Amino acid sequence: MPLDPRLRPGIADRGFVRTTPIQSAVFPLVLDGADVIACAQTGTGKTAAFLLPIMTRLLARTPAGASPAGRPRTHVLVLEPTRELAVQIEDDFQGFAYHTPLSGVAVYGGVGADAQAHALRGGADLVVATPGRLLDHLNSGAADFGALDVLVLDEADRMLDMGFWPDVRRIVSTLPAGRQTLLFSATMSRDVTELATQIMRQPKYVQIGQARGPASTITHLAHVVPRDQKTDWLAGFLRRAEEPALVFVRTKRWADRLGQRLTARGIRCASLHADRTQSQRTAAVEGFRGGRYKVLVATDIAARGLDIYGIGHVINYEVPDTADAYVHRVGRTGRAQAAGTALTLVAPEEMPALRSIEQSIDVRIEQPQASAEDRRSTRSQ
Repeated sequence: MPLDPRLRPGIADRGFVRTTPIQSAVFPLVLDGADVIACAQTGTGKTAAFLLPIMTRLLARTPAGASPAGRPRTHVLVLEPTRELAVQIEDDFQGFAYHTPLSGVAVYGGVGADAQAHALRGGADLVVATPGRLLDHLNSGAADFGALDVLVLDEADRMLDMGFWPDVRRIVSTLPAGRQTLLFSATMSRDVTELATQIMRQPKYVQIGQARGPASTITHLAHVVPRDQKTDWLAGFLRRAEEPALVFVRTKRWADRLGQRLTARGIRCASLHADRTQSQRTAAVEGFRGGRYKVLVATDIAARGLDIYGIGHVINYEVPDTADAYVHRVGRTGRAQAAGTALTLVAPEEMPALRSIEQSIDVRIEQPQASAEDRRSTRSQ
């Protein structure tokens, strides 16, 4: 790829060797300034697909060895549906930009706004933000996007699902009309496409792999477990598992309760959901990433916000409500062509819902026979 030489050390530091298909397809389109709608499964490298060509263009403005001329202005805005994703994208940007003069800032709720406002007024080259907090800064006058060149809508389907599209439209109405707009998504519904084309100019379409299905490197399993035995069965499984596991539940209350029950059974565990403070959420994610916690129990807020290599198991404590929820949850494993396992605990009455998901995503979810060890573990707890 025709990268600015100043990006190469940061890319090497992060262990990147060769492009993924979505990166190879999108990179030249972004460099050419085209609007792009790109759809690819989770874990396929969409972040670098837009960051690296955008950063190459930004660096073209600044000769090697020089600093940006004049008052810094923000040229790139990336919108994300969750705080975790905003932090993650900004971290990726800082890693790639480490040997360059480029600057970036993350803007999201749950923390004080003053430091963010100061950074926005300073004119970071790239701002990555959640819609609600960014609107606050726009209303206060702290954010100025008069020089914006590129808008990125990341995880667009999730932003639509979470009801952020009115906020997105309000933000877009303040941006220069001649900007480049890039939209990235793991799934591409008709609603997302229709809304996207309202704010884009003759976009190019890129789709890698199936639009709805999970990565091919994931093994899908289901175990039939009565509801009142799921916690005991899960605890036994997690004790034997060698790899970190991400456990999904439906409600914030149950995320806390299950986390407490697993901790009481001697399993290093943290919980992640929307009612946690930002510092608690950061501590949970970083503790899981760093190995302090072997298990992270989360609501769907984490399905789009975690990019942690090495998650061996994603476990659905209940059958997800929709096929899309299943795809997004299990996409936290099997990333970057690594193998992973998606395990769903199915009460007998949940079996029709599981079969519906199978048909929707055209994936067979196997039901292995319970081992003698599994049966002994469940009976003894």
